[in-house]
Amino acid sequence: MKILAIESSCDETAAAIVEDGRKILSNIIFSQIEVHKEYGGVVPEIASRYHIEKISEIVSRALKEADLSMSEIDAVAATTAPGLIGALLVGLNYAKGLAYREGLPFIPVHHLRGHIAANYLAHPDLTPPFTALVVSGGHSHIVRCDDYTDFTVVGKTRDDAAGEAFDKGARILGLPYPGGVHLDKLAQKGDRLAVAFPRVHFENGSLDFSFSGVKTSIVNLIHQKKMKGETWDAADIAASYMHAITDVLCENFMIAATRDGMKNIVLAGGVSANSMLREKVLKMASEQGFSVFMPPLSLCGDNAAMIGAQAFYEWRAGHLGDLSQNARPTMAIDLNFM
Repeated sequence: MKILAIESSCDETAAAIVEDGRKILSNIIFSQIEVHKEYGGVVPEIASRYHIEKISEIVSRALKEADLSMSEIDAVAATTAPGLIGALLVGLNYAKGLAYREGLPFIPVHHLRGHIAANYLAHPDLTPPFTALVVSGGHSHIVRCDDYTDFTVVGKTRDDAAGEAFDKGARILGLPYPGGVHLDKLAQKGDRLAVAFPRVHFENGSLDFSFSGVKTSIVNLIHQKKMKGETWDAADIAASYMHAITDVLCENFMIAATRDGMKNIVLAGGVSANSMLREKVLKMASEQGFSVFMPPLSLCGDNAAMIGAQAFYEWRAGHLGDLSQNARPTMAIDLNFM
């Protein structure tokens, strides 16, 4: 089954064609990083405008790269939640219109489910059940995946996401946008034990996260040094800051997988590209006997191939949409579109 998938939840306009949820026939991405760089972050109105300008071109390029025509496509899918509402609506409405014109099924896809599904494209032998750590600029979730469309949230952030914390740390250290990537590069040159940043663990067995405290800690640290006229080693601070955040992510992740009796664990989301996080997950999994699956760097960020992968399993489960389908800025991963 060949699915044309569209992703427009934030600042990437993307289209891909995926076969049977496992094989990428094409994967085209237009990134708006250069557009938003001067603002230091994504401006929703500008993102939506660029999606409108680029989406037809990107879909045409996806068909051309796959050497297919619309008559050879079996279904159309689009990210429908969560994300920037204006951005989501561009991709969703384009996909619905295309599906209606061609008389094809329309498949709504949850963005975080798509990030998990990126691993199906990279690892043909991966099948549920498994425990997934989904980390991005807006989300930090530990998810038990009992089947391709059966998800249970085991832990999540109570305030800020890990990716948001990385970006905040990068801004405080004067690094350019997008901050997380530059923070990662700088941290590789520093001593991760130089600064003791706080780590939050909740009582009563909760595996939730909280990163607001560590964000405040790095802001206060730099502010105090500036007030005292002291110098600081930015690489050491970056490494220590990243060490604190990834420690909590990995510790809770491993506890969750152990509790649920999983043999396989999966890393997903934009922050899954972080070098320290990947290093720690591999090390801790090896020590505790888990098999680890993580996407290649090319599939960590937002892309349409991951949406096409998950769309196949949503279609197989009968989770289809129609012309009344609306976008949602927020939506739990364990809910199905109706």
